[in-house]
Parts: sequence; C-alpha cells; structure tokens
Amino acid sequence: LVPEKGTDSLFLFLLISFIAGLAAILTPCVFPMIPMTVSFFMQGSTNKGMAILKGLIFGASIILIYTGLGVIVGLTGMGADTGTVISTHWIPNLIFFLLFMIFAASFLGMFELIIPSGLINKADKQADKGGIGGAFFMGITTVLVSFSCTGPIVGSLLIESAGGLAIKPILGMFFFSLAFAIPFTLLAIFPSVIKNLPKSGSWLNSVKVVLGFIVLAFGLKFLSAIDQSYHLNILSREIYLAIWFVLAVLLGLYLLGKLKFAHDNDLPYISVPRFVLALISFTFAIYLFTGIFGADLKSIAALIPPKSTDSFQFSSIKTTDAANDQSDTYCEPGKYNELFHLPHGLKGYFTREDGLSCAKAKNKPVFLDFTGHSCSNCKQMENLVWSDPEVLRLLQQEYVVISLYTDDKTRVEENDIVIREDGRELRTIGEINKQFEIDRFNTIATPLYVLLDHNGTVLVPPKGKDLNVQNFVDFLESGLQAFRLP
Repeated sequence: LVPEKGTDSLFLFLLISFIAGLAAILTPCVFPMIPMTVSFFMQGSTNKGMAILKGLIFGASIILIYTGLGVIVGLTGMGADTGTVISTHWIPNLIFFLLFMIFAASFLGMFELIIPSGLINKADKQADKGGIGGAFFMGITTVLVSFSCTGPIVGSLLIESAGGLAIKPILGMFFFSLAFAIPFTLLAIFPSVIKNLPKSGSWLNSVKVVLGFIVLAFGLKFLSAIDQSYHLNILSREIYLAIWFVLAVLLGLYLLGKLKFAHDNDLPYISVPRFVLALISFTFAIYLFTGIFGADLKSIAALIPPKSTDSFQFSSIKTTDAANDQSDTYCEPGKYNELFHLPHGLKGYFTREDGLSCAKAKNKPVFLDFTGHSCSNCKQMENLVWSDPEVLRLLQQEYVVISLYTDDKTRVEENDIVIREDGRELRTIGEINKQFEIDRFNTIATPLYVLLDHNGTVLVPPKGKDLNVQNFVDFLESGLQAFRLP
C-alpha cells in the first residue's frame, strides 16, 4: 500500500494513507493489542461519559504520535525508518515483552492494575484524571508495539512524501493514524460501556483470564524478534511452539474448570460456550504439537519463528522437491551462507554482489527479496505462496534468489562498512540493505520482491505482499518473459 513513484495527486496519497491505516489493523502483530485494549478498558470508570472520554483520549493519543512523526519528517526530512528501528532493536522489544508479561500477570489475577485512589478522589471533573492518563499511556503502548508491522508501511509513506511539501507527510500520517485509531477507539469505548450493564456476573473475570493467556502467548513474539535479529539461537521454533502448546492445554483445562486463578468462583457445571472454547483450545494444542515435529503450520506462519536447517522435517513433498538440484541457478556458497537460510530448501545468496555474479555466470534473472526477521508478512508469503509447487519450481529452476535482511543486527567487517555522503556509517547487514532499498526503490516496505537481469536492471514493476498464488506465478513468469526479450 505505497503510492507509485511519480504520483502527484495529494488526494490520492491521502486516500492511500487512509487505506494503509485500515490495512495495518489486519496485520498479525497488531492483533495482540486488541485483547489488551478490551481488557484494560473493562476496568474503566463507572461514569459512562467518562468512559467515552477516555476512549476518545486513547484514540487521540494514537493520532497525535503518528502525526507528530509526520511533523518531524515534514520539517527535517528525517526519521522515516523510526518504526523499523523500534520494531527490531533489542531494548524496545525487551520492554514490550516485559509489558506484555505484566499485563498477563494482572489478567491472571496476580495483581490489579488500578489507579491510586488519591488521584481519583480529587475533584468532580478531575476525578478520573488518572484514568485519562492511563488511556493516553495505552495509546502510546499501542503505537509502539504496532510498529513491528506498521513501521514499514509508515516508513514507505513518509519516504514517498518526503522531499515535497512539508504538509504532505503531516497529512499522510494524520489520515493513516485516523484510520488506524477508529477501530481501537470503538473497542476502548465499547467494553467500558458493557461493564456498566447490570448483572454482568463473574464471566468478566473469565474473559480476563482467557485474554491473559492470549497476551502471554503473543508476548513471546518480542523475545523471538530479539533472538532472530541478533542470532542468539535461544528461543528456537520448537521451544516457542512447545510453550504455546502448554499454554493452549492449560487454557483448555481452565475452561473446563480444572484450573483456577485468584478471582475465579467455583464452577458448578460447564456451559456449552465454555465447552466449545475448551474444544477449540485442545484442538489448537494438537495442531501446535504437529508443528514441533516439523509441520508447516501455514495458518499461523506469520506469528511463529521460521524453520531452521536444524528443525525436524515433517514429511512434505513440497519441501523435498525444492531441495533437488539447482545447478542452473546456484553457483558456490556465498557470503553469510552460514548465517541465513532460505525456506523450503531453496539455495540462494544474501548479498547483491554474490547473487548478481552467479546470475551473470548462469545467464539467469534475479529474484531479489527484501525481507526481515520480524516481518510477519514475509513469513506469510514464504509459507503460503513460496510453498506452492509452481512458485517453488520457478524460483528453483529459473531465478537466482537473493534475500536481503533489512533488520539484521550482525556487524559487517571493517572493509564492508558503508559511509554515506552525510558521514553516517552503516555498520550492520540490516542497515546496509535497508539503505540500499531506500536509495534504489524509494521504500522500506517488506516484503518487497524485485526481478532483475544480471546487470541489476529492473525487469517488471516490483511486488509486495500478495497471497494470491496465481498472481505471484504471473509475476515471476512476466519477469522471465522480459528477461528473454532481445
């Protein structure tokens, strides 16, 4: 959802910004914020008007932060990749993980996240001042956590708008954040109003506990981002799935009344809705268990770590087919070959120089893949589209594959450090690849797929995320046709 280069229409740019904001809601890493938002505002004021006000404050804070970023870019022309930096650096990811764990512990009954009574009892109109502060804090948290998925979208919009009118990035970020904030604002207002309904019963605590399990599971995503970006190899795919498996089993036991937390009442019988939810939870646990032993788990591929070369290989014809001879599209191993690995047994390169050199030697076009360890959309594409037999065949037999990680934190050797004209030094693999994407293609979007000839000339317009397999096959075949033209 990035405007095509050369688009001069401000209206079209703002429309695309608004659509991008709506699309950001559907990204996998924004989903965990929905239960957190609902549960947090369930603890809202008993005053219906104040509940609505807090919801509006929450939405306004989201708009304020994104628009503020647009102001910075509009006035300075800097900061377009702030979202990507936040989503991949170990410090914010560790903070987000701890924050999720605190919320999960609260939802499970370890303690209550409440505003001190001294702040609430000051004066009539100031009675809920603490609550308003909490709503603003939740808005900030939502923006920061969502940068894992919105960072590339926001960065692309800011890069597209930079260099033009100073008002363009400001308006772009305003319309993006407006679309992004509306659903969350409604979610913030709705549960607060629901809580004021009479005879709500103890079911609210059960909802909080279920949400606690969900938040606990999704909090692991931030540890996984650190583990992959810095190649720590601690939280492997198997360990990650094992933790999710245990959580799913425990959730099922809780729903059946076999597990109780601090604020739970006795459960005299199991209602049909609880039984159905328990059935879903146990079924999901079995599904996760197959993933520990190598199943692809395509439906949740965007939320879990990718397979490594050491992962247990489940019987899969698609994977073994891709591991066959690639002598027509692969030369000898290149740089960083021991650090990165392509999915489905594909062989390729992780620097432009190595890939283009092999493409020239084999007289083959290049499939250039801008990707990232924390890119959920990249994982979706690799698991749902690249795994298709025809796509695999084309990548294996017709293209030299180059994958460039734009968020990797591995430091390059001294002679590979890139010094920009402004004096800034690019010292990591991710910084160098990201800057190349910006300079060459005017975006930081991931995934971004570019088809090149072996001289580096773009054959057809680049392509982003598209889960339609036939569209991707057509894209690859169009690149082949353009490469073969005299």
